[in-house]
Parts: sequence; structure tokens; C-alpha cells
Amino acid sequence: MRKSLFIAIAGAAALAGCQQRAEAPDRTVQQLMADVVQPTTEIYWNSVQYISDEEGEHEIYPRTDEEWQRVRDAAIRIGELGELLKTPGYSDGRGDDWLEFADALVEVSKLAEQAAVEQDRDKVFEVGGTIYNVCSACHQVYPPAEGIPGETG
Repeated sequence: MRKSLFIAIAGAAALAGCQQRAEAPDRTVQQLMADVVQPTTEIYWNSVQYISDEEGEHEIYPRTDEEWQRVRDAAIRIGELGELLKTPGYSDGRGDDWLEFADALVEVSKLAEQAAVEQDRDKVFEVGGTIYNVCSACHQVYPPAEGIPGETG
């Protein structure tokens, strides 16, 4: 009986250790933003553009189902990244507002995905502005270059 109890306790301790390691991010917030978040949001933001230059007016928008799927995939990924930012590895040491910003990113990603599903370029453009506003509001509170005390990178 004692041996079984010891094995159960040791197994639970080992499992808890694995869960803690799984929560530890493999990159800093700054690295995640630079390597994943920024490129993903740029896919969404750059998918619909209205350009006016010396050659005239230009509209850039997805024209094929594959291009629209790329926009949708970026929207879905933005939501996943918002969820990732809520995990203890990224949220510990930050205020409740960090979770609110991450939640806002998750919520706006749903609107972004719907706009892509509808293939509504005006809506994609508009929601892209909302994504930008969420990111900017977070960056005002958590400047990208500063991070949090004790974090490097």
C-alpha cells in the first residue's frame, strides 16, 4: 500500500513538473511579438489596402479563395495568439489589463475571421483598424522595448 501511494505521489509530482514546463514560453513577449504577432497581423492588415499615389488610386484585396483563406488563417492565428498571451508564462507579472487586452485581441479576431469568411474587403479593412487599436492600447501600457522587470530579450 505504501509503495502504491509513493508511486502515485511521485507520478503526480512528475506530471505537475511537466505541466509547469509546458507553460514556460519558449520566447519572451518581445520575441513572440516580433517573430509571430507582427507578421501575422501584417498579413491581415496588408490584405486590403487603398493606395493613392502619383499613378492614381489602387485597391489591393484578396481575389481568390486561397487569398481569402490566408486572411482567414491570419485572423484565426491572431485569436490563438491572444489566448497564448493569457497563459501564465506571458501574463504573470503583468496587471489585469494585460488579460483584458489579450481578451480584446481574441474577440476582435472573431470579427476579423467573419469578415474574411464573408470576403468583405471593407469589413476586413475596418476590423484591421480595430486590431491596430487593440495593439496600440496595449503597447501604451506595455511599451514593446521595456517588457517587465527581470525579463530580457
